[in-house]
Amino acid sequence: MDKDVRIAIIGGGPAGLSAGMYLEQAGYENYTIFERNGWVGGKCHSPEYNGRRYELGAIMGVPSYYAIKDVEDFCGITHDGPRLNRNYKDLNGNVIDPFNPKKHPLKAPRLLQMKRQVKKFGELLQTKYKGYDINGHRGVAQGRYNGYAVSPEREYISGENENLKDLALPFKEFCEKNGVELVQDIWIGPFTSFGYGYFDEIPAAYVLKYLDFQTTMNFVKVNLWTWKDGTQSIWEHLNDKIKHPARLNSDITKIERKDGKVFITVNGEVEEFDKLIVTAPLQYFGEYADIREDEKSHFDKIDFERYDVLGFLTEPDKAPDISYYIMENMVPGRLGHLMVYYHRWSDIGPDQMYVTYALRKHRDLKELPYEDVKQTVLKDLETMGNPAKEVIQERDWYYFPHVFSEDYAAGWYDDVEAMQGKYDTFYAGEIMSFGDMDETVEYSRELVLRFFK
Repeated sequence: MDKDVRIAIIGGGPAGLSAGMYLEQAGYENYTIFERNGWVGGKCHSPEYNGRRYELGAIMGVPSYYAIKDVEDFCGITHDGPRLNRNYKDLNGNVIDPFNPKKHPLKAPRLLQMKRQVKKFGELLQTKYKGYDINGHRGVAQGRYNGYAVSPEREYISGENENLKDLALPFKEFCEKNGVELVQDIWIGPFTSFGYGYFDEIPAAYVLKYLDFQTTMNFVKVNLWTWKDGTQSIWEHLNDKIKHPARLNSDITKIERKDGKVFITVNGEVEEFDKLIVTAPLQYFGEYADIREDEKSHFDKIDFERYDVLGFLTEPDKAPDISYYIMENMVPGRLGHLMVYYHRWSDIGPDQMYVTYALRKHRDLKELPYEDVKQTVLKDLETMGNPAKEVIQERDWYYFPHVFSEDYAAGWYDDVEAMQGKYDTFYAGEIMSFGDMDETVEYSRELVLRFFK
């Protein structure tokens, strides 16, 4: 492809900004990134309170986030944030240690069985499901894999494996099929509480693209990365470093693709490009673009999570001393309840913002109203012994776009991947891989490697 081709990138989150970075590294410098908000980073959103930054979206990373390491190296930054830790509470607000057999002797047999199943699961993933952790979903529904391994070298691998078709099953069914039901007790913490839905509805492919075995073990061991100025600072640094920073407050009202060109109406002016990379939600692409029937028929099948976040203050004598998970609230029957609340800074005492997280959507249940869930969470904080005296930040995120098992198994991803480059348009962002920042950045890297050589 001509290195001078004019490329428009829609979205200034991790996927869009990293697409600009990887294009630059491949010799393409004639790109423009459009961001409709007045800031970059998307759901890596880290507002400030009393001189410190807090996380209302992405919180952390792990050492297997190799794409994020690409960005750090490009920007000359590193993960320099506070060390995080956690504890657990039951529904009555009592501190518990659910994975310690000495504290729960009656649960000791189950915990021992769980440990055995986790080991078995790791072996199954490396053998029966070889290729499961490749970034993206190309070929999985047909029992194939091709892409880059989750390793520092990210070597390219490909092959056929009929067992990969099982990844279309909801994760709960996938675990039951393989006789490892109890591993859900481990995987649920960094999955459901982080806003990615429930194991009876979400295909195993998503769970395991994000929580491959090594990533999950890093979460278990609390081997985590954080950034002092928040995850948003990664993308602020990247935006400052690339040659063409994102154009903020870009209101795109029309995209027309014709005669081998892409015409974008932004803030009332029409601009011309040769290629388009869409990292913004594809579900809403038709609201401003000349969406075609094959695009619409696939994008209409995308669903997403309703993930609500509150930043609150509390009285000094009621402040939590650590982050707490409420595992019993991470099931559909407790939809809308507080799943986790975060204590970020251990060195400044109780005068800080704490952040709660709750889901209010399940495919088989009625979606809960935002205000109802907010009140439920505030009542839960009272039960936990950490009542909010004031809510100072809140977000209801469009979160984790995905398709369900029937569409995944029918080849949704292979259909969309076959459309890459058609209409001079390329699709990236969360839906094409997974909704965490490392997977979206890695997909942008692979998109450039595949189509912008």
